[in-house]
Amino acid sequence: MKIAMIGHKRIPSREGGVEIVVQELSTRLAAKGHDVCVYNRGGHHVSGSEYDYSEKLHEYQGVRIKTVLTINKKGLAAMTSSMFATIRTLFGHYDVIHYHAEGPCAMLWLPHLFGIRTVATIHGLDWQRAKWGGFAVKYLKLGEKTAAKYADEVVVLSENVRRYFKDTYGRKTAFIPNGVSEPQIREADVIRKKWGLKKDSYILFLGRIVPEKGIHYLIDVYRTLETDKRLVIAGGASDTDTYMAGLKAKATGEDRILFTGFVQGEPLEELYANAYLYVLPSDLEGMPLSLLEAMSYGNCCLVSDIPECAEVVEDQAATFRKGDVADLRDKLAELIRNPDTVQAYKKNAATFVCGKYSWDTVVSETLALYQI
Repeated sequence: MKIAMIGHKRIPSREGGVEIVVQELSTRLAAKGHDVCVYNRGGHHVSGSEYDYSEKLHEYQGVRIKTVLTINKKGLAAMTSSMFATIRTLFGHYDVIHYHAEGPCAMLWLPHLFGIRTVATIHGLDWQRAKWGGFAVKYLKLGEKTAAKYADEVVVLSENVRRYFKDTYGRKTAFIPNGVSEPQIREADVIRKKWGLKKDSYILFLGRIVPEKGIHYLIDVYRTLETDKRLVIAGGASDTDTYMAGLKAKATGEDRILFTGFVQGEPLEELYANAYLYVLPSDLEGMPLSLLEAMSYGNCCLVSDIPECAEVVEDQAATFRKGDVADLRDKLAELIRNPDTVQAYKKNAATFVCGKYSWDTVVSETLALYQI
């Protein structure tokens, strides 16, 4: 099949969960012999120009890459890149165009008008995210409505969003959760030399630094705890520099808190592999790939009890009530005091999550939607 993908920032990249999904899906489809083209945004990496490619890519692991014109400003990047990408796909003779995320789906009506098969993956209810307001929220909702009305198939990543589309639009959706791969476990080498981190010496948050992740709760709670374990906050801002600055202000005078900035490659792998505990205190998620990855490395995880996290971990991780700082403090303190409990969660985490979530399954179920 000839397949186009629109809606991510760029691949190869770890700028967000959408990019990881597009990268995994497109490269695996290409490996199966399909002709896949992804439409990368122009502009800089969300965590800074130092992470930009040294040169424009045209191919990655068998996937063709086209970079489209992008107005690189908050609220306009996704809209403009998906618009120009959609126009280019109309001349590409594609069998299917796969849109990712709500905002880019606002352009989905155009290939539908031309009779091209379209699939939309809703990675989360993006209009609920705190960083958006005004016009951006209206545009994201437009994308959601367009996908519900015109897409040949709508893919959701959680049962909660599946119910939302049924209740709101009467729209039937396909539930295809994200996958995870069995990782290579690395000893603390780079992170020891760079930040002085040793195995089990730190509590980890790793993800995008955005308000809905609840990192402010975690810092407030951590500062009240007596522990020699450091708090490591790893990740880059995503149109949220003000929020990042606020977090660093909260951490002022607390030398146990480390902000690493955006991480990838060996430092990221080592951070996952050597944490005492991984914490995800989110108020809102689509389907958190960072949580799947943390569990795949055999981590004990403490997560908020929102459905998108609870559905993933079942009884294989500790949970606290969403937004309840007192409950987060109690659960975190308990896990710090009880390493045996932490080890019990670690023992089964990787086997559980790698057995439950598979990229091979994601690819086969997605292909079935393409071919209906």
